[in-house]
Amino acid sequence: MQLALNASAALNVILAVFFVGAVLTVNTGNTLASPAIVRQPTHMVVPVTPSMRVTRSAGVSGISSRQNIAPKSTARLDFLEASPYHDQSGIPVNTHKNKAPLTTKVVSVERIVGPKATGETCNIVIDHAGKMPYWEGQSAGVIPPGIDPKRNKPYGVRLYSIASTRYGDKFDGKTMTLCVRRATYWDPELGREDPAKKGVCSNYLCDAKPGTELALTGPSGKVMLMPEATPEAPIIMLATGTGIAPYRGFLRRLFVENTEASDKFK
Repeated sequence: MQLALNASAALNVILAVFFVGAVLTVNTGNTLASPAIVRQPTHMVVPVTPSMRVTRSAGVSGISSRQNIAPKSTARLDFLEASPYHDQSGIPVNTHKNKAPLTTKVVSVERIVGPKATGETCNIVIDHAGKMPYWEGQSAGVIPPGIDPKRNKPYGVRLYSIASTRYGDKFDGKTMTLCVRRATYWDPELGREDPAKKGVCSNYLCDAKPGTELALTGPSGKVMLMPEATPEAPIIMLATGTGIAPYRGFLRRLFVENTEASDKFK
C-alpha cells in the first residue's frame, strides 16, 4: 500500500512539472514542453464599413444620415452644461409624463448592422425641438400608436436608453438618438416569422420615415449617469446588443464633443 501511495505521489509530481512547463512555454517562450502551444483568437472584430451601411432614409433640411450619425464637434459646447458641469442636482427627470407626452418627429432611420447580421438594429434620430433636455445615461419612453388587443386599451410606454449626448448628434441640443433592435418571433411550427408576436414599438420605430410623429415621455433614470465629479475614475462599460446605447453617448461626450467634461476626463 505504501508503494502505491509513493507511486501516486510521484505521478502527481511528474504531471505538475509538465503543467508548469506548458505554462512557461506559452507565456515566456521557454522550451520545457514541446511542441509549443499557439494561442488562437477566440473572436474577430469586424468594423462596419460605409459600404455595409444601408440607408433607409435621407435626413432633413439637407443634412444626410451620415452626418447625423458621426460628425466631429469643433465648436465649444457649453449651453446645456450645469454649473459646475458635473452638478447633478438639476438633472431633468420626467419632464413629460405618460398622460401628457411630448410630440416629436423622426429625422432619420438607418440600419447599422451588416447585411449578414442576425436581426436588424437601427439608429433612429428624433427631433424634440429642445423641449426634452436629458443627460447621458437616461432613458426615453416611446408610446406606440394603436390599441393593445390584450387589454383593449392604448399601448403603454416602452423605455429605450438614449444613445446620444445631451447635445444630440447634430450638436444643437434639439435631437436625441435611439439604438433599437427590431423584435421579431420565428415560429418553428409555421416555419416563418409570426407577425402577431412581433415587437410593437421596435417595429414601429424601425419602420418609421422622416416626419413620423412619436409620443415621448421622460427623460427617466439617474442610476446610469457618468461620475463626472471624479474625472479620474476609471469607467468600465459592459453591454451586449443594443445595451451599448448609453455607452455611445458616454463615448461621444468624452471623446467627440468639445466640452469641459471632455477636457477634464483623465
